[in-house]
Amino acid sequence: NTYIDRERTNQSNYIQILFDGIYQKFTELGHKKQQDIEFLKNNLPFMGEVLMGHLRYGTHGSNSIKNVHPVLRKNNWMPRNLALAGNFNLTNVSELFDELISYGQHPHMMSDTITILEKIGHFLDLEVEKQFRNFKSENYNTQTLSAKISEHLDIGEILSKASKSFDGGYVIGGIIGNGDAFILKDPSGIRPAFYYYDDDIVVAASERPAIQTTFDVKVEDIKPLGRGNALIVKSNGNVQEVSVNPAAENNACSFERIYFSRGTDRDIYLERKELGRKLTNKVLNAINHDFENTVFCHIPNTAEVAFRGLVEGMNCALNQIKTDQILTLGQQPDKQALISVLNSKLRIENLVVKDAKMRTFISDTNTRGELVSHVYDVTYGIVRDHFDTLVLIDDSIVRGTTLKDSIISIISRLAPKKILILSSAPQIRYPDCYGIDMSRMNEFVAFNALLNLLARDGKENLLTVCYEKCKAQENIPFDVPVENYVKALYASYTDEDISAEIARIVTPESVSIPVEVIFQTVEDLKSCMPDHPGVWYFSGDFPTKGGTRVVNRAFVNFMENKNERAY
Repeated sequence: NTYIDRERTNQSNYIQILFDGIYQKFTELGHKKQQDIEFLKNNLPFMGEVLMGHLRYGTHGSNSIKNVHPVLRKNNWMPRNLALAGNFNLTNVSELFDELISYGQHPHMMSDTITILEKIGHFLDLEVEKQFRNFKSENYNTQTLSAKISEHLDIGEILSKASKSFDGGYVIGGIIGNGDAFILKDPSGIRPAFYYYDDDIVVAASERPAIQTTFDVKVEDIKPLGRGNALIVKSNGNVQEVSVNPAAENNACSFERIYFSRGTDRDIYLERKELGRKLTNKVLNAINHDFENTVFCHIPNTAEVAFRGLVEGMNCALNQIKTDQILTLGQQPDKQALISVLNSKLRIENLVVKDAKMRTFISDTNTRGELVSHVYDVTYGIVRDHFDTLVLIDDSIVRGTTLKDSIISIISRLAPKKILILSSAPQIRYPDCYGIDMSRMNEFVAFNALLNLLARDGKENLLTVCYEKCKAQENIPFDVPVENYVKALYASYTDEDISAEIARIVTPESVSIPVEVIFQTVEDLKSCMPDHPGVWYFSGDFPTKGGTRVVNRAFVNFMENKNERAY
C-alpha cells in the first residue's frame, strides 16, 4: 500500500510538471466522480488532509531527482512510513552514520538527508514495536491494534531520541503514514519556522508572509517555533508545541534575513531599512558631505529596502545641514537664498537595471560566472562625466564576482568621478554549514583580500602556522570543543585594511575610476537585529561545536588545494 503520495521534479518547468502529474488521474474521471469526495479520498492520490512541500536550491553537489525533497522511508506497516522535507545541514554526519551502523543498519549513502531520515525512522520503528507489544499484551485484536498504536505514538519522544546528537541548523517537516505530522527546530534556533492553527487548519512555513498571504491571517496570530521545539499534529487534530531538546543560546541566523528571506515580513523589512540607515555616517565621510555632486542608487533587487533606509538617513543628515544654513541667513532671510537651501535634495536615481529572471547567488558554480556578465544594464545620461560620485548599495558581498564581472564594469561606462560600493552586511569571512551553502574559504572575497595582504606584507608564514593548528585538531573527539584559529589571521588587519583590498580585487583592470567599498560593522548589524544574533559568517563565532570544526576543515582544504565541501 502507498500510505504517503509523493510527486517530485528537478525540471525547470516544475509547477506544470508537478500539477500535471497529480491532476492527470482526476481528469480521466467523469464529472460525477470528480464531485464525489468520499470516492476521491478512498481511490485517488493526494486526497489526504496532511500536505507537505519543499523547494530546494541546488547550490552544491548533484541536482538529481533523488536529492529533491520530500524523501520517503516506506514500510508495509502504516505508522512506520515516513516522509521528510526541510531546510537543514548537519556537521556531524559521519558520527551519526556510525550510530546507524551500531544499530545494525547499513545506509546506502552518507548524507545528512539520509542520516536524518534513518535516525528518525529507527526510533519510529522502536516506538511502533513498543506500542505493539503493549497493546498486544492487552489482547487487542488486529483490527484495532493499528489504530491504538497510531493513537499512542509519542512523536516528541521519537524526535528527542533521534535528534539529541544532531549538530547543525535545521527545520525538518515530517509526515508519518498514519497521518501524524511534525515540524522540528534546532536548539540554537538557527533556521526560522512559523506556524498558525485554528479550528480548521494547521500550517507551518519557514517565513511568515507565506502564511499571511495564503490564509489571510494577522501577524500576531502566527507563532515562531521555539528553539529545540517540535510542533506535533496528531491525526485526530490535536496540536501541540513541545520541547524536544533543551534550548541553547539564541543564534537565529542574521544573514538569512539580509538576503534570502522575503522582505515582505514586517520585521525583516524594518531590519533591512535600519541596516541601510546605519551606513549613513560612513557615507557622509566618504563623500565629504557633498550632496550636490553625489548620485545614490541600489543594486537590484534585495538591496532596495536597505537603500530606503540609507536614503532616510542621508535625508536626515541633509536636513540638519539645511537647518544650519537657514539659521545663518538670519531672522529676515533673502527669499532666493532660502529657496536655494530648501531645494537642496538627494539625487536618487535608478541607474542599475537587472534581468529579473536571473539570480546568480543561488546558481550552481559552473553557470554563475557566465550569468553575471549578462544580468545588469545601466541608465545612461544621468551621471555627469568625471564630476559626480556614484554611491551604490548592495545587500551583501560574498564572492565579489557580480561586482567585478558585471556591475563595476558596466557602471564605469557612466564615467563617474568615483564609485562607492556599500554592503548592508559585514564582510563575510567564514563558511556556513547550517543550510546556506558557502563552505569553501577561497570563494570569499574577504578571505582572498586577507591572502593578498599577508603576501604583500611577507606574512604568509602565518598561513602555515594556522594550518598546523587546525590540522592538529582534526582527530579530536567530536564532543571536545575546538578553537577557530582562522580568526587570528583576520586579526592581523583592520576591517578597513581588508575593505580597501576588496575594493582593489573587485575593480576590473580596465577600470581606472577610483572604487571604494564600505561594509556594515558586526556591532551595527547586531543592533539592527537584536533577536537574530547569529553572526558566525562575519565573526567566526559558531553556535555549535561542529561549526567551528567546519571552519578549520575548510581552511585545511584550502591549504591542501582540495576543492571540496568542508562538511
